[in-house]
Amino acid sequence: MSISGNARPPRTPTPPQGETVASYATYLEAQKAVDHLADNAFAVQLVTIVGTDLKMVERVTGRLSYPRVALGGFLSGAWFGLFVGLLLSLFTTPGAQSPLVPAIFIGGAFGLLFAILTYSFSRGKRDFTSTSQIVASSYAVLCRQEQAHKARELLREIGGVQSGWPARPPAPLTTTSPSDPSGAYPPAAGSQPWGSPSVPPPPPPGPPAPPSGPPADQPGQPGPSSAPPAGPPTAP
Repeated sequence: MSISGNARPPRTPTPPQGETVASYATYLEAQKAVDHLADNAFAVQLVTIVGTDLKMVERVTGRLSYPRVALGGFLSGAWFGLFVGLLLSLFTTPGAQSPLVPAIFIGGAFGLLFAILTYSFSRGKRDFTSTSQIVASSYAVLCRQEQAHKARELLREIGGVQSGWPARPPAPLTTTSPSDPSGAYPPAAGSQPWGSPSVPPPPPPGPPAPPSGPPADQPGQPGPSSAPPAGPPTAP
Protein backbone atom coordinates (compact mmCIF):
# COMPACT_ATOMS: atom_id res chain seq x y z
CA MET A 1 0.00 0.00 0.00
CA SER A 2 2.95 2.32 0.50
CA ILE A 3 6.31 2.85 -1.10
CA SER A 4 8.89 3.48 1.57
CA GLY A 5 11.53 6.14 1.10
CA ASN A 6 14.28 3.78 2.24
CA ALA A 7 15.72 0.78 0.45
CA ARG A 8 14.61 -1.39 3.37
CA PRO A 9 11.25 -0.79 5.00
CA PRO A 10 11.45 -0.36 8.78
CA ARG A 11 10.78 -3.49 10.81
CA THR A 12 9.02 -1.57 13.57
CA PRO A 13 5.98 0.69 13.06
CA THR A 14 7.37 4.08 12.02
CA PRO A 15 5.40 7.24 11.15
CA PRO A 16 5.71 8.28 7.49
CA GLN A 17 8.08 11.09 6.60
CA GLY A 18 7.66 13.81 4.02
CA GLU A 19 5.30 16.55 2.91
CA THR A 20 1.78 16.02 1.60
CA VAL A 21 1.98 16.74 -2.13
CA ALA A 22 -1.47 15.41 -3.14
CA SER A 23 -4.61 13.87 -1.64
CA TYR A 24 -7.21 11.59 -3.24
CA ALA A 25 -10.48 9.98 -2.22
CA THR A 26 -9.67 6.45 -3.51
CA TYR A 27 -6.60 4.27 -3.57
CA LEU A 28 -6.80 3.87 -7.34
CA GLU A 29 -6.38 7.63 -7.77
CA ALA A 30 -3.37 7.64 -5.44
CA GLN A 31 -1.90 4.66 -7.31
CA LYS A 32 -2.43 6.50 -10.60
CA ALA A 33 -0.58 9.51 -9.20
CA VAL A 34 2.44 7.41 -8.22
CA ASP A 35 2.39 5.70 -11.63
CA HIS A 36 2.40 9.14 -13.24
CA LEU A 37 5.49 10.08 -11.22
CA ALA A 38 7.21 6.85 -12.22
CA ASP A 39 6.41 7.45 -15.91
CA ASN A 40 8.10 10.85 -15.67
CA ALA A 41 11.35 9.36 -14.29
CA PHE A 42 10.68 10.62 -10.75
CA ALA A 43 12.43 8.99 -7.78
CA VAL A 44 9.37 7.13 -6.51
CA GLN A 45 11.36 5.62 -3.61
CA LEU A 46 10.86 9.01 -1.94
CA VAL A 47 7.06 8.70 -2.15
CA THR A 48 4.68 7.20 0.41
CA ILE A 49 0.93 6.56 0.20
CA VAL A 50 -0.80 7.02 3.54
CA GLY A 51 -4.44 6.08 4.15
CA THR A 52 -6.28 7.93 6.91
CA ASP A 53 -9.36 6.91 8.89
CA LEU A 54 -9.00 3.19 8.19
CA LYS A 55 -12.04 0.90 8.21
CA MET A 56 -12.37 -2.86 7.89
CA VAL A 57 -15.11 -3.64 5.35
CA GLU A 58 -16.51 -7.18 5.05
CA ARG A 59 -18.69 -7.78 2.01
CA VAL A 60 -21.04 -10.77 2.09
CA THR A 61 -20.87 -12.75 -1.15
CA GLY A 62 -23.40 -15.53 -0.58
CA ARG A 63 -25.07 -18.09 1.67
CA LEU A 64 -23.43 -21.33 2.74
CA SER A 65 -25.10 -24.75 2.51
CA TYR A 66 -23.89 -28.36 2.50
CA PRO A 67 -24.00 -28.70 -1.32
CA ARG A 68 -22.05 -25.49 -1.79
CA VAL A 69 -19.53 -26.45 0.89
CA ALA A 70 -19.08 -29.90 -0.67
CA LEU A 71 -18.55 -28.44 -4.15
CA GLY A 72 -16.00 -25.92 -2.91
CA GLY A 73 -14.11 -28.59 -0.97
CA PHE A 74 -14.03 -30.93 -3.96
CA LEU A 75 -12.66 -28.22 -6.27
CA SER A 76 -9.96 -27.22 -3.79
CA GLY A 77 -8.90 -30.84 -3.30
CA ALA A 78 -8.94 -31.45 -7.06
CA TRP A 79 -6.50 -28.57 -7.65
CA PHE A 80 -4.14 -30.02 -5.06
CA GLY A 81 -4.50 -33.49 -6.57
CA LEU A 82 -3.70 -32.08 -10.02
CA PHE A 83 -0.47 -30.60 -8.70
CA VAL A 84 0.54 -33.88 -7.04
CA GLY A 85 -0.39 -35.84 -10.16
CA LEU A 86 1.82 -33.66 -12.34
CA LEU A 87 4.76 -34.19 -10.02
CA LEU A 88 4.25 -37.97 -10.03
CA SER A 89 3.97 -37.98 -13.82
CA LEU A 90 7.55 -36.75 -14.06
CA PHE A 91 8.84 -39.92 -12.40
CA THR A 92 6.68 -42.51 -14.20
CA THR A 93 8.24 -44.73 -16.84
CA PRO A 94 7.10 -44.34 -20.47
CA GLY A 95 4.09 -46.53 -21.30
CA ALA A 96 2.89 -46.76 -17.67
CA GLN A 97 -0.50 -45.46 -16.67
CA SER A 98 -0.42 -41.78 -15.75
CA PRO A 99 -1.32 -41.05 -12.09
CA LEU A 100 -2.80 -37.68 -13.04
CA VAL A 101 -6.50 -38.62 -13.14
CA PRO A 102 -6.47 -40.79 -9.96
CA ALA A 103 -4.64 -38.00 -8.12
CA ILE A 104 -7.31 -35.47 -9.10
CA PHE A 105 -10.18 -37.64 -7.85
CA ILE A 106 -8.39 -38.64 -4.67
CA GLY A 107 -7.54 -35.02 -3.88
CA GLY A 108 -11.11 -33.93 -4.60
CA ALA A 109 -12.52 -36.60 -2.30
CA PHE A 110 -10.29 -35.61 0.58
CA GLY A 111 -11.12 -31.94 0.03
CA LEU A 112 -14.86 -32.64 0.01
CA LEU A 113 -14.68 -34.68 3.21
CA PHE A 114 -12.56 -32.09 5.01
CA ALA A 115 -14.87 -29.20 4.00
CA ILE A 116 -18.04 -31.00 5.16
CA LEU A 117 -16.50 -31.91 8.52
CA THR A 118 -15.32 -28.34 9.09
CA TYR A 119 -18.71 -26.89 8.23
CA SER A 120 -20.57 -29.35 10.45
CA PHE A 121 -18.42 -28.40 13.46
CA SER A 122 -19.34 -24.72 13.02
CA ARG A 123 -23.00 -25.61 13.84
CA GLY A 124 -24.46 -22.87 11.66
CA LYS A 125 -22.64 -19.97 13.34
CA ARG A 126 -21.39 -18.64 10.03
CA ASP A 127 -23.67 -19.62 7.15
CA PHE A 128 -22.34 -17.11 4.65
CA THR A 129 -19.22 -16.33 2.66
CA SER A 130 -17.55 -12.92 2.57
CA THR A 131 -14.43 -11.02 1.62
CA SER A 132 -12.67 -8.45 3.84
CA GLN A 133 -10.80 -5.29 2.88
CA ILE A 134 -9.09 -2.42 4.68
CA VAL A 135 -10.49 0.85 3.28
CA ALA A 136 -9.45 4.43 4.10
CA SER A 137 -11.55 7.58 3.77
CA SER A 138 -8.73 9.43 1.98
CA TYR A 139 -5.24 8.69 0.66
CA ALA A 140 -2.41 11.20 0.89
CA VAL A 141 0.71 11.06 -1.28
CA LEU A 142 3.78 12.11 0.71
CA CYS A 143 7.21 12.97 -0.67
CA ARG A 144 10.53 13.86 0.91
CA GLN A 145 11.11 17.56 1.34
CA GLU A 146 14.00 17.82 -1.13
CA GLN A 147 11.81 16.60 -4.04
CA ALA A 148 8.35 17.74 -2.88
CA HIS A 149 8.21 20.76 -5.19
CA LYS A 150 9.10 18.67 -8.24
CA ALA A 151 6.45 16.09 -7.35
CA ARG A 152 3.78 18.80 -7.10
CA GLU A 153 4.72 20.18 -10.48
CA LEU A 154 4.39 16.73 -12.07
CA LEU A 155 1.08 15.96 -10.37
CA ARG A 156 -0.60 19.19 -11.48
CA GLU A 157 -1.52 17.40 -14.71
CA ILE A 158 -3.83 14.94 -12.92
CA GLY A 159 -5.01 17.15 -10.04
CA GLY A 160 -5.28 16.65 -6.29
CA VAL A 161 -2.16 18.70 -5.49
CA GLN A 162 -1.87 20.24 -2.03
CA SER A 163 0.62 22.83 -0.87
CA GLY A 164 1.56 21.09 2.35
CA TRP A 165 3.16 24.23 3.78
CA PRO A 166 2.08 25.46 7.24
CA ALA A 167 0.38 28.81 7.52
CA ARG A 168 2.73 31.76 8.06
CA PRO A 169 2.62 33.39 11.52
CA PRO A 170 1.48 37.03 11.62
CA ALA A 171 4.28 39.57 11.19
CA PRO A 172 5.36 41.30 14.43
CA LEU A 173 4.37 44.92 14.89
CA THR A 174 7.28 47.33 14.44
CA THR A 175 7.43 50.91 15.63
CA THR A 176 9.52 53.74 14.32
CA SER A 177 10.58 57.16 15.47
CA PRO A 178 11.92 60.18 13.60
CA SER A 179 15.41 59.55 14.98
CA ASP A 180 15.30 55.78 14.37
CA PRO A 181 13.18 54.86 11.28
CA SER A 182 14.19 51.20 11.47
CA GLY A 183 12.55 50.69 14.83
CA ALA A 184 15.50 48.70 16.12
CA TYR A 185 15.83 50.47 19.48
CA PRO A 186 13.09 50.48 22.13
CA PRO A 187 11.63 53.79 23.37
CA ALA A 188 12.99 55.40 26.47
CA ALA A 189 11.45 54.69 29.85
CA GLY A 190 8.38 56.79 30.50
CA SER A 191 8.05 57.91 26.88
CA GLN A 192 5.31 57.05 24.47
CA PRO A 193 5.91 53.97 22.22
CA TRP A 194 6.98 54.78 18.70
CA GLY A 195 4.35 54.65 16.06
CA SER A 196 1.48 54.72 18.57
CA PRO A 197 -1.18 57.41 18.18
CA SER A 198 -0.65 60.48 20.32
CA VAL A 199 -3.16 60.75 23.17
CA PRO A 200 -3.76 64.27 24.62
CA PRO A 201 -3.27 64.58 28.40
CA PRO A 202 -6.39 64.85 30.56
CA PRO A 203 -7.60 68.42 31.32
CA PRO A 204 -6.71 69.92 34.75
CA PRO A 205 -9.42 69.82 37.41
CA GLY A 206 -11.61 72.97 37.49
CA PRO A 207 -13.14 74.84 40.47
CA PRO A 208 -15.71 72.95 42.48
CA ALA A 209 -19.30 73.42 41.42
CA PRO A 210 -21.54 75.59 43.70
CA PRO A 211 -24.09 73.76 45.81
CA SER A 212 -27.48 73.37 44.30
CA GLY A 213 -29.48 74.22 47.47
CA PRO A 214 -29.93 77.63 49.30
CA PRO A 215 -26.83 78.88 51.18
CA ALA A 216 -26.61 78.09 54.85
CA ASP A 217 -26.73 80.83 57.52
CA GLN A 218 -23.37 82.27 58.58
CA PRO A 219 -22.64 83.92 61.94
CA GLY A 220 -22.69 87.74 61.95
CA GLN A 221 -24.73 87.96 58.79
CA PRO A 222 -28.51 87.81 58.69
CA GLY A 223 -29.82 85.14 56.61
CA PRO A 224 -33.16 84.69 55.03
CA SER A 225 -34.41 82.86 58.10
CA SER A 226 -33.47 85.73 60.57
CA ALA A 227 -35.45 88.52 58.82
CA PRO A 228 -38.69 89.53 60.65
CA PRO A 229 -41.90 88.69 58.99
CA ALA A 230 -43.44 91.46 56.99
CA GLY A 231 -46.75 92.86 58.37
CA PRO A 232 -48.65 96.06 59.48
CA PRO A 233 -47.15 97.93 62.46
CA THR A 234 -48.86 97.43 65.78
CA ALA A 235 -50.39 100.37 67.83
CA PRO A 236 -48.48 101.62 70.92
